[in-house]
Formats: sequence, structure tokens, C-alpha cells
Amino acid sequence: MRPLVRLMLKGSLRQIRHIAAVPPARAEDTVAEVYAQARREFGVVAPPLALHSPAPQTLAASWLLLRETLLAEGRVSRAAKEAVATGVSRANDCSYCVEVHEAKRATLPGTDTHRPLAVWATAAATGRQGQEQPPFDAAEAPEILGTAVTFHYLNRMVRLFLPDSPVPDAAPAAGRGPVMRLVARAMRADRGAPVTPGAALALLPAAPLPAGLDWAKASPTIAEALGRAVASVDHAAERWVPEAVRELLHTVLASYDGVVPGPGRGWLAEATAPLDEAHLPTGRLALLIALNPHQITDADLAAFRAAHPGDRELVELASWAALTAAVDIGTRLPAPGRAPRPAAAAAH
Repeated sequence: MRPLVRLMLKGSLRQIRHIAAVPPARAEDTVAEVYAQARREFGVVAPPLALHSPAPQTLAASWLLLRETLLAEGRVSRAAKEAVATGVSRANDCSYCVEVHEAKRATLPGTDTHRPLAVWATAAATGRQGQEQPPFDAAEAPEILGTAVTFHYLNRMVRLFLPDSPVPDAAPAAGRGPVMRLVARAMRADRGAPVTPGAALALLPAAPLPAGLDWAKASPTIAEALGRAVASVDHAAERWVPEAVRELLHTVLASYDGVVPGPGRGWLAEATAPLDEAHLPTGRLALLIALNPHQITDADLAAFRAAHPGDRELVELASWAALTAAVDIGTRLPAPGRAPRPAAAAAH
């Protein structure tokens, strides 16, 4: 069992599809700094983080989100935040993230007491929460809702760039659970290395909190992390993603009702009809990542790659579309003292 776990951890970056992640031995500058922090404070350079490495500032943004919401020590226990991560991942049908974070939950104390949070996170993600108040208070909201936003983002990235499971297909079915629990135990900070809130903020320049995420203000470090991460990802997209594509995604999200479109792709053809032909591959891929990454095909990626062959562009587009959708969801999540906001009223 343990040799398999060591093999999984050593070769985990080879699971990443469509792009070539920067190997830890060849990491430089921002990538090397993020990798070092991840090894020290998360235990591993996990594939969902490393897949951002072709775009260093986007990598830093994803690390800030993960670190400051899920990992940093605060009012909310790691077990409670893992319950939220699992619930959101289940709602988004991200089986990779469900396996990882369900296994991590099983290694932490108090797992059963946080089941209502997992149920809430799944219901809120699918728009079934109703008008009742969530099972946490305003002081806990930045960590709980911040974790939810982070995993709405990561689920979309994982669906595109990683397989359905972190466990190799050759592993026997009966051994998958024990293997994942052993892997989960490796996902911890080094002894004597507390994950202090805000210690990684210097990776990115200061930026304001996005509109509609006022629930984050009770934690200045989480508000800072959200502002810096979103601004960095937006800035990367503004350099080259056509304005028409950026406007289209915001327009579609403004009337999005939270229901995953499908099962066919007629919705995609209708939504992208206003785009010029030259912008269609980028627009289609952006909308698929934001609204239904399960429908992405090799043909979609090939059409985008024909105009943008670099790994950096693919990561930057995916990150921008995924985070734009996640922030939009974050403006609609029910917070203590505030009823859920309908999609059409969300801020953009």
C-alpha cells in the first residue's frame, strides 16, 4: 500500500492533461516560491495547484485562494472547511476533488459534526438552499464562503485538466479508500510550520475586494486574497482575451439561474451567436469552462489551440472563466443575515 502512495505522490503531476506543468526541479521565481510554500504548508505540490504553473501569476492567485480560505488557521476548523470543499465538489460533480477532500475529512477530528455544512454547501451550490439561514455566523462567513468560492473555481479547473480520480486505474477497488486516506495524511503542514493568515499575500499586488463579496470583509486577509487573486487573473485575461468574449461571459452570467445547461449544446451555439467567427473558439471554451466543463471536447481545445498554441494562454483563459463564474456564485451564496440573491441581481 505505501509504495503505491509514494508512487502516486511522486508521479502525480503526470496526471495533468492538455498542458505541461513546470516540474518542481525546474521551477524558478514565482513558481518556485509557490511550490516551496505549498510543500511547507500543504505537504505536497498537488496537481490542482501545479496545473496553473505555465502562468506564474495565475499560479500565485490560485495558491492565495487555496491557502487563505482552506489552509490558514482561523475561526473555522480545517475539518469544517473540508466539509464545505467536499460539498461544493459533489454539487459540481468533480469526482477528483470529492475523493481527495472526503479522504482528508476522514483523517480529521470532528468530521461527523460538520455534516450539516457539507449538506449546506451542496444545496447552496445547486440553488436549493431556500431562505433559511446558513449553519455559520458572520464571523465565520469569510472562511466558509471563501472556501466555497475557491472550490467552485478549482472544480472547473480540475474538470478540464485532471482525470476523474487521483488513484491510478490499476489500483484495486477495495484499496482506493485506504490509499486516499494515506495520501490525505501527507497533505499537512510541516511540523512547527503554522499556516499563518496573510503570510502569502505579498505574492500579488494589493487590489480591492470584488463587488458582491462583502461577506469577506470580516476577515481582512481573506478579503485581500480574493481581491488580489481576482485582479491578477482578470489582468492576465485583459491582455489578450477579446473584449467581446469577456463581455459575453459577464452578460451570460448576469441571467444565469445556476442550473447546468444541457444535456445538448444548443445553449452554447445560441450564447455565442453574437461573436465574430475569429472569436468563437475562445468564446465557446470560456463559456464551457464557466458553465459546463463536462461538455468540453478535444475539438473545442483543438480549435482554441489553433489560434493560441501556448500553454500559458490556455491556463489563463481557463482560470479567468472559472474564477469569473466562481465569484459570480459567491455574490449569490446565502450569507448570515442576508437572503440568497437571485442570479440576475448579482454584481459583475
